[in-house]
Amino acid sequence: MPGELRGLLLCGGASRRFGGDKLLEPIPGAEAEGPIAARAARNLILGAGSALALIPLGAAALARALEPTGCEIVESDRTGRGMGASLAAAVLASDRAEGWIVALGDMPLILPATIRAVAQALADGALIAAPVAAEGGRRGHPVGFSARLRSELLALDADAGARSIVERHHDGVRLVPVDDPGIFVDLDTREQLAALARR
Repeated sequence: MPGELRGLLLCGGASRRFGGDKLLEPIPGAEAEGPIAARAARNLILGAGSALALIPLGAAALARALEPTGCEIVESDRTGRGMGASLAAAVLASDRAEGWIVALGDMPLILPATIRAVAQALADGALIAAPVAAEGGRRGHPVGFSARLRSELLALDADAGARSIVERHHDGVRLVPVDDPGIFVDLDTREQLAALARR
């Protein structure tokens, strides 16, 4: 899709700490909203207007869980190499976009309004945009990247993610204040999922 921002949903983690595919788990008490990954995909679509989910090769159950959300699904053998390799593969699969909003499949509580605010910052010319807590200034997810960083994103590999790019272009990061605790909530363990249900 040329001329558009694309939402990228990275769903390639191995879920080792969770002891199963966490992305297929619902939030207890909110089972009707479907698995974690589907909820994250819907929020990304509502906020960014589109979502491309990058999943491991042969992850049929995950693909089935994501299909009803309307997101594009791309399987890749690069997910096993880590976050950086996954992000590069997702950017390559949407190479003609004018920018990307990078979200994680295990962060299902980010508000669409937060994603829209990050998208607006990119549309307004930011090189990189990220939400920060309105109180305290802590930075969270998702992070938006301008197409001017395409070559650097495509060069990522292994598990480093895009942190090196953000650090390299620190002066080009536009911080977007939001009131959204979901920008910090990632679900790596069953204990975290259970704690979320108790809130």
